[in-house]
Amino acid sequence: MSDFINEDQVPYDEPAYVISVAAKLVSLHPQTLRYYERLGLVKPTRTEGRIRLYSRRNLEMVRRIARLTEELGVNLAGVEVILNMSRKLAMLQDELEREREGAQKKIEQLQEQIRRLEAELQPDRDRPVINVSARELTPDTEEEYDHDDGPTTTVIT
Repeated sequence: MSDFINEDQVPYDEPAYVISVAAKLVSLHPQTLRYYERLGLVKPTRTEGRIRLYSRRNLEMVRRIARLTEELGVNLAGVEVILNMSRKLAMLQDELEREREGAQKKIEQLQEQIRRLEAELQPDRDRPVINVSARELTPDTEEEYDHDDGPTTTVIT
């Protein structure tokens, strides 16, 4: 059995790699990692003895920085702007998702309220509807009721 641990076996945010190992994993010089830390682009955890420990998240960030600078030609100031904008975008996407979920819950509540109200009105739909009309009676009119034809009016002069 081997005592070596694959990088994927280490929890994502667990500080696990000293700078020399981290530098080898990302194919950069340790001094480059120190420089990125000094610029605030990556923030490894420090032990009580001030030894830098990098997590898989840190290594992913260093790889992203290296890709931006080496492959895309972005300078480190540009990298900082891109990383900050990416963080803000991720926060806004999270907020949008929370708002969507809240709106969906509200829609479901309103639909349930509509169903309840429709159910309350349902018994009234089964009752017969009686149409009634009215007209004003004056002293000059006399109402006679003909059982076959309905109401009739006779005017007395």
